Amino acid sequence: MRIEILYIPGCPNYEPALERLQAVLESQSLQAEIRSVPISGGDQAKALLFPGSPTIRINGEDVEQHEKIAPSLACRLYADRSGVPSEESLRMAISRAKRRG
Repeated sequence: MRIEILYIPGCPNYEPALERLQAVLESQSLQAEIRSVPISGGDQAKALLFPGSPTIRINGEDVEQHEKIAPSLACRLYADRSGVPSEESLRMAISRAKRRG
């Protein structure tokens, strides 16, 4: 399983998102390398279709697939209006990745 967290350096939600992701992985007895990808400019954000910080992708897919947001260097709000994806969103994304695996 390939996991990436794309973020803007200094983002206050990066660490909480990383911690929540690690907790969900642990709760499912999964080990995976988590690659942190700092986004430093608008061109990079556009090239990576970066919808905001932090963005978590599992096997290349956003954990909230239904969210279609224009690439930008901004904070991201998830479906629950939080800056960190919910545990449920993370569990569902991990399950999708395992099924396709």
